[in-house]
Amino acid sequence: MHYNDKEQPEGDRMTLWLSTGLIFTFAAIALILYRWWDMQCIGVTPVRTLTFIAILFTSGLDVGLIMFPLTEFGGYGNVSENPEYAFANPLAIEFGFWAFLIWGFYFLTCFYFAIIEPRVKFFEIPMVKLVNNVVIIGTCAFTAYLLLVNLPWYLPQLGDGESVVPAFYLIVFLSIALAVYSSSKVKYIRILSVGSSVLFITLIAGMWFRAFVLGKGSPADFFGTAGMLGEYFANIHHFVLPINDYHEFYLFWWFAWSIMIGQFTARFVSGIKTWQLLIAMLVVPSVAIGVWFSVLHYYHAEGLKIAAFTNIAMISVGVLMVINSLDSLIRLYTDNLNLTAQRLGRVNYVLFNLVAMVGLTMLFKLDFLRIQWVGALVIALYFGCFGYILLRKRSEVAAIQTSPKENILDFRKIELAG
Repeated sequence: MHYNDKEQPEGDRMTLWLSTGLIFTFAAIALILYRWWDMQCIGVTPVRTLTFIAILFTSGLDVGLIMFPLTEFGGYGNVSENPEYAFANPLAIEFGFWAFLIWGFYFLTCFYFAIIEPRVKFFEIPMVKLVNNVVIIGTCAFTAYLLLVNLPWYLPQLGDGESVVPAFYLIVFLSIALAVYSSSKVKYIRILSVGSSVLFITLIAGMWFRAFVLGKGSPADFFGTAGMLGEYFANIHHFVLPINDYHEFYLFWWFAWSIMIGQFTARFVSGIKTWQLLIAMLVVPSVAIGVWFSVLHYYHAEGLKIAAFTNIAMISVGVLMVINSLDSLIRLYTDNLNLTAQRLGRVNYVLFNLVAMVGLTMLFKLDFLRIQWVGALVIALYFGCFGYILLRKRSEVAAIQTSPKENILDFRKIELAG
């Protein structure tokens, strides 16, 4: 990952905390599948399944998906300096850091907030609500910060390739501003998500065509490259616990995202069964990520240069994904804190969130905040919620047979939402 200030988790205690959180998460997923395998899941504001997948994919990822692999393949392939990666090829390692198993985090939290939380109301406890919103706001700012610190590498033509220049601050400022504005109405998220997904697919198709049709490769070479992903599934057990400090950083980052992506996407669940929700959240995004990473790895392995126009297209799609992510997170914490556009007014809403997000982004720039701390807080929320259910809500959860009765499968509700 091209993250110049990549601080690593501090010591064995953080590693133990993370490992315990991972084991608990996978055990909770298995329990949900065992208990509610074939139950229909309906969100508060359901949308069509393809739209739901688009919202999940574009809200749950950011610019890192577009650009990081090109900076990381070399490190994963250098097993003399990083022998812990020797069990699989660089493409499989990259896929393992971004896809499949870890999307189970999103499945767990989405199912919980759609089905269980309405009966438990753990996140309505004042202290929990406070911690939850700290997590959301902190991760939101970290997303904008990552865009800022990586822009010199993405756009070296605007600077020296190392320094953050005024143009980069302007790009991030405009991204935050657009996200704040679009978050003022929930119906905008459908337009943003579907549009981003279409542009991402177009980008993949364009780069695939240039490499395997116009370039020196062939369509058969693509399938040969994609076949390297099989080493991930053959070695999936290596990804259950942290491989090294860098993997820990990624895993804490995924935990930080999971609690809020679950809250946000739960409202849009489309009436599919639990096992179908698992497929929609693990398999479908992983196919898109696998294809994208396979194309990028071919460019890396063959030393193909990325044309200036393609580079701009990649950055544009990446920035749009950042806007999507920020939109969903801002919408979430403003709803939780009752700081909505309806209550504050559109102008005040935009100004308040713009100032808050820009200020917090600068705190990450000053190294005052770290995403590992946010991820550790989320693991604490996982354990706290489980303990609360065991102590006070066991009978309510055990009695769950359907989605909450107030959740009706009406796809027109999204049009009426604020």
